[in-house]
Amino acid sequence: MDPLSDLLRAPRAADAFLLRVVMAPPWSVRVQDGAPLTVMAVTSGSAVLRPGSGPAVELGAGDVALVRGPDPYVVADRDGTAPQAVIHPGGRCETPDGVSLELAMRQGVRSWGNAGDGPDTLLVGTYERAGEVGARLLAPLPGVVVLRAGEARSPLLASLVAVLAGQAGADDLGQAGLLDRLLDAVVVAACREWATGARTVPAWWRGDDPVVRQALALLHDEPARPWTVASLAHAVGLSRAALARRFGQAVGEPPMAYLTAWRLALAADRLRDGQDTVAAVSRAVGYTSPFTFSTAFKRRYGRGPLAWRQEAGRALAG
Repeated sequence: MDPLSDLLRAPRAADAFLLRVVMAPPWSVRVQDGAPLTVMAVTSGSAVLRPGSGPAVELGAGDVALVRGPDPYVVADRDGTAPQAVIHPGGRCETPDGVSLELAMRQGVRSWGNAGDGPDTLLVGTYERAGEVGARLLAPLPGVVVLRAGEARSPLLASLVAVLAGQAGADDLGQAGLLDRLLDAVVVAACREWATGARTVPAWWRGDDPVVRQALALLHDEPARPWTVASLAHAVGLSRAALARRFGQAVGEPPMAYLTAWRLALAADRLRDGQDTVAAVSRAVGYTSPFTFSTAFKRRYGRGPLAWRQEAGRALAG
C-alpha cells in the first residue's frame, strides 16, 4: 500500500461535515473547529482564505484548497472583511457574540449561507479527526495547499469535485456514505496532484524510490510481522546497508525507528476507537509483551495506553 492510499484510509471521512456554502458579499467566516483537514472547492464566484499565519490566498472558481489544521483561519469575500460567523468544533455556528446561527443561515439540505442565490459558492468538507496515523501522513502537507483551475489540472480532480457538488444537496438512501467516499476521493486526487508538482514533498510520500515504496508498503500492511532490517532488506531484494541508506535518505529515519512510530500510531488509534484490551492491541501491532508495549507507548505519547484510552474517550464524549 503506497502512502497516498494509506492517506485515504487514515483521516477517512465518516459522516463528514460537508456543506454547500452560498454567500453574498460582504461576508466573512472564522473557522476555529480544530479539524485536522478541510477541503474547500470554489464552484462559483470567488473567496479569500486567510490562514492563521502567512498571507491571504485568493481563490477563484474551479480552485481547490486543502487546509491542514488545527489552527483557525478566515474565509471571506475579500481580505479585511470582519467575521460575521464563527464555526466551532462539531460544526456549531455562532455570531462573534455567541448567538446561534444554526437556523438563520440554513439554506436547505447540506446548504448554508447568508443568501440562497449568492454569487460565491463553495463546497466545504471537514474531517473532524484524523487520528495518529492520519497525523503522520498529513504532516508533509503545508498549512494551505491551493490547486488552481487550469494549471495542469487533472481531469480526475475536476470531475470528482463536479460529482460531489452535484450530490451534496441530495438526500437519497446511502447518501451520507456516498458523500464520505466522494470526499475521500477528492482529497486523494488533490494530494496526488499536489505531490506531482510540489518541490517540498518528501520522497517517501511521493514514492520516488520504488524500493523504499515497497518497504513502506510492507511495513504498513504487516506491522505485526517481526521485522528486522535484514528481513525487510531480503523482502525488497537489497542488502541491509543499501536498504538502510536508501530508506534513511527518503524517509529521514531508519527503517526500525519508522516501524516503531507507525506501530504506536496504529495502537493509539485502536485504543481510541476500539474495545480491544491493551494486550490484544499490543499483539496486533507487533509487540509480544504488553509491558514492553506500554513502556514504548508512554515514551512516545507521555501517558500509558489505558490513560490514553480514557483521555480519548472523554474528548470524544465532550
